[in-house]
Amino acid sequence: MRYTAKEGFRHDDTPRLGVLVANLGTPDAPTTPALRRYLAQFLGDPRVIELPRLYWRAILHGIVLRTRPKKSAAAYREVWSDEGSPLLVTGRSQVQGIGERLAAQLDGPVAVELAMRYGSPSMGDALRRLRDQGAERLVVLPLYPQYSGSTTGSTFDALADELKQWRWIPELRFIGQYHDDERYIRCLADSIREHWAARGRGEKLLFSFHGTPRRYLLDGDPYHCQCHKTARLVAEELALPDEQWMVSFQSRFGNEEWLKPYTDETVKGLAARGMKTLDVICAGFSADCLETLEEIEGENAEYFERAGGDELRYIRCLNDRADHLDMLSGLIMEHAQGWPEAGGPARGLRDPEATQRRARTLGAEA
Repeated sequence: MRYTAKEGFRHDDTPRLGVLVANLGTPDAPTTPALRRYLAQFLGDPRVIELPRLYWRAILHGIVLRTRPKKSAAAYREVWSDEGSPLLVTGRSQVQGIGERLAAQLDGPVAVELAMRYGSPSMGDALRRLRDQGAERLVVLPLYPQYSGSTTGSTFDALADELKQWRWIPELRFIGQYHDDERYIRCLADSIREHWAARGRGEKLLFSFHGTPRRYLLDGDPYHCQCHKTARLVAEELALPDEQWMVSFQSRFGNEEWLKPYTDETVKGLAARGMKTLDVICAGFSADCLETLEEIEGENAEYFERAGGDELRYIRCLNDRADHLDMLSGLIMEHAQGWPEAGGPARGLRDPEATQRRARTLGAEA
């Protein structure tokens, strides 16, 4: 591979801290062709679907990508805005807020970029933008509070796939999870309290997390346990007795067993047994998206009402709430400790003009 000047050391760069904020992704448009491209990338990831590649490729390209994109495009149109998908719009706002907070706290320059594991802006594009701004130290924050190989692990894969093509690799710190961070728990609890103050308190609080196949848990993925810990800590913060909250898992795909109980079956069952009001929070999502707005606030709310309930009240994700952005910025600051921008020694800092002059005396071109 041939490297350009931007891919290697530059004497005239101003070294800085780079922050890569990553989320799952979104199609480019709520159309069938765009969903086909997006789903091919998403469902083609071996971290997401852990099946033999030839077997799964035959199913994916022979069945799934022929039927699912049209249905998914219709669902995306339900939540799409003039600015784009909710995940992308919120992601941009989160990055702006995080950047403003870090700039006010750090001792040196910082560049913050948003990346999507699937779709745009891609991991590679975001990393190259950080490199071109002079980021020589890099903190990567996948916006998944609970670790899973299919989310956080896949993000690391994409990060490594890009960086292994670079001649000069930045210093790197990777945030693997924050499911039990006290600030995160407090943000969730405060959002629930505000919801209760505005709309009243339901008979039960349901924590709905995105599901994964049960065999991922059996193979050692900590996601299931971390989801339960998050819910338990929030319930403790709210002083909720055990009978007033529960955990379920949504968005299952395919025919194999996934983590249980399933959200849709839980919602229907609660209503059928006489529950009239149900509060639902998706504490594993850092921003509202198709799975929260269309699936929970729309589809599951209908399930609840059809089964006899009066109202399923969805509690929005933390999104770009000020306390959420404060928490995420604080998390990044903690992982940047020891680096010059976060109060560490000035190792690695340099004056670009002086460095360039010295380099030229040694015969360098830049």
